[in-house]
Amino acid sequence: MVIGRRGLLVYVLLALTAVPTPIYAQVAGATLAGTVTDPSGAVVPNVKVSITNTATGVVRDITTDEAGFYSAPNLLPGVYDITAVAPGFSTYVQKGFTLTVGASLALNISVRVGEVSQQVDVSATAPAVQLSSSTISAEVNSTTVRELPLNGRDWTQLAALQPGVVSIRVEAGPSDRGNRGFGSLLSVTGHQPFENNTG
Repeated sequence: MVIGRRGLLVYVLLALTAVPTPIYAQVAGATLAGTVTDPSGAVVPNVKVSITNTATGVVRDITTDEAGFYSAPNLLPGVYDITAVAPGFSTYVQKGFTLTVGASLALNISVRVGEVSQQVDVSATAPAVQLSSSTISAEVNSTTVRELPLNGRDWTQLAALQPGVVSIRVEAGPSDRGNRGFGSLLSVTGHQPFENNTG
């Protein structure tokens, strides 16, 4: 059987579309991870760490491994209460721990020797620095969105609040008026504004 050029082209295009390609999704959930240690600094394995979303009441239970490490990926953004329970140690409780979209935070837990019925409440907040990830990101909270005097609720004005983001106002010339309208382009950390095009 002889395949012409057109038939070969169709065959190659069909073969290329059948090749699986990875699809990368945006991260919406947050990750909370850390190590559980005793007062001497030794790791504590088999500790039950419960992470409770205060708004929904959903509880994620995780048990630390042999290295005393726990990790809870894909947590919904919100406020959480964290509880750690282990035999021979007092119950550790931290309330009001806030996780934001895409955050990857480290919360190291130090449990004290005592009865499980004894409870140690931790009121200090964890550092805002993401120790478990080198990703640079920022979040504009709802208070800022509501209270800033934004002209027309333009989201690019909010993006320009972040360090390294510059808004560039462009006006279409007569030759490309049909291809590009008026508006703002964003340059992030010195990159060309058109690198952000999605369409």
